[in-house]
Amino acid sequence: MTSKLDRTFAQLRQRGEKALIAYVMAGDPSLQDTEQLVVELGQAGADIIELGVPFSDPIADGPVIQQAAERALRSGTSLRTILPMVTRLRARTQIPLVLMVYYNNIHAFGPERFCHEAAQAGIDGLIIPDMPPDEASPLKGPAAAAGLQLVFLLAPTSTAERRTFVARQSQGFIYYVSLTGITGAKLLSVADVSKNVEKIRKVTHVPVAVGFGVATPEDAANVAAIADGVIVGSAIVKQIAAHRAKPEMVKHVAEFVRSLKNAMRAAQPKTR
Repeated sequence: MTSKLDRTFAQLRQRGEKALIAYVMAGDPSLQDTEQLVVELGQAGADIIELGVPFSDPIADGPVIQQAAERALRSGTSLRTILPMVTRLRARTQIPLVLMVYYNNIHAFGPERFCHEAAQAGIDGLIIPDMPPDEASPLKGPAAAAGLQLVFLLAPTSTAERRTFVARQSQGFIYYVSLTGITGAKLLSVADVSKNVEKIRKVTHVPVAVGFGVATPEDAANVAAIADGVIVGSAIVKQIAAHRAKPEMVKHVAEFVRSLKNAMRAAQPKTR
């Protein structure tokens, strides 16, 4: 059976479009808000939603997402409260959902139980920033049994051997980190990203999505011209933070996501 992530990329490819992968921190500012955001962002043009799980020591995240995690933790959000929200969401939207979760949360939950309950709730894939594929054996079996796809990250500093290994392990898509550093940093060179994306494509047919540093519609358009997917996190979380006390917060964030998708659609796609 084809996964929801695989189907999404295939359908986009048929339409000549690239995937917009929008990240939100679950529970920022509340789980009710997150639920509404996921529905509205899907309608505004997001093709896949990454749901961040708040964690007290998010090593891959910059200040914007760290602060969002702090707000979510203060609101009482945890993995155990996120999964029931996902179950509720599945009555409202079928957009692919990928959890971005640090392994400590999974370990505390228990890998088998976590994978089973995440899949039952309606999660389609997992991104675990602190777990490379060669350390993922405790999770690979339970994830496969539950039908969850494991998305792995590749960095610009990866050797050719490492690039091949990670690219062939990743499922759903490959998360290419466009720069060395933390989330929220500025995208440096589209030309360099393009070269590295092409190197990845030579060793796998799994779609390549680029994240870190995509902050504006122009950035999204530039990346869409060279990759299969564009991941936008900190820029969306900034919009949520700026408007979180206002009743029209969801509308503002949805308009920003719509502007990203419109720019991507206008970008001239390059053939593979």
